[in-house]
Amino acid sequence: MKPSQDISRLIEIMAALRAPKTGCPWDIEQNFSTIAPYTIEEAYEVADAIARGDFDDLREELGDLLLQVVYHAQMAEEAGEFAFGDVVEAITTKMIRRHPHVFGDEKARSAGMAKGMWEKIKAAEKADKRNSRIARGLDPEDNGSGYLDSVPVALPALTRALKLQEKAARVGFDWSEAASILDKIEEEIGELREALANGDAAPIKDEFGDMLFAVVNLGRHLKLDAEAALSGTNDKFRSRFHYVERELVASGSSPEKATLDEMEALWQQAKSAK
Repeated sequence: MKPSQDISRLIEIMAALRAPKTGCPWDIEQNFSTIAPYTIEEAYEVADAIARGDFDDLREELGDLLLQVVYHAQMAEEAGEFAFGDVVEAITTKMIRRHPHVFGDEKARSAGMAKGMWEKIKAAEKADKRNSRIARGLDPEDNGSGYLDSVPVALPALTRALKLQEKAARVGFDWSEAASILDKIEEEIGELREALANGDAAPIKDEFGDMLFAVVNLGRHLKLDAEAALSGTNDKFRSRFHYVERELVASGSSPEKATLDEMEALWQQAKSAK
């Protein structure tokens, strides 16, 4: 088996890894549920390589993410559901159908994307998917029939909170201004303080979640993505702590040996240094 730029070689490798008698024991015992966390992790690593502007890493991470697609397709083929080619056909069909102003006939291309066309195309896709599920004897509403059920459960919690809020806002279920949400956040903090005073773990978790949800809502009204904002703060925290660590090592100490007061003093230096 030799490396290749042809996708068929990657599919062959995945099939060989999953071969019952001659494949890799670890790969053979995996299923959709056990592989799903790796799929999510690889997507994040792609985003990280992009954020760092590292194209060597990006090439590698895109390959790892592509492997995840091939992995799931291989398991689906083994289950008699679909194969990698079906995945490719499905996405190419979707892209062509959603861009009539690019791939349509001359009249469609010259007209451009008409107002409301995107919604009509997606509605037609949803109807086709529903009919396909019915034909297979499945629940026609794959994510449930509720208005918010189309928001994927597997999204990161902050992102899912944002998506749920955005969709509810489309039907008018929303705050009128950001200032009102600040009041709500203060209310949630008060309820969290009360739960902490009572010392019951379940209400503490519940009220903490309510507070985070309200903060995400505030970010949305301020046109800020909570996930992106927190990511920036994470990087800032890491950078400042690294400054503290460097300064301690330069003085013959370390984070393990230093007192909290010593680290706090250096932290303030890091904030001033910027």
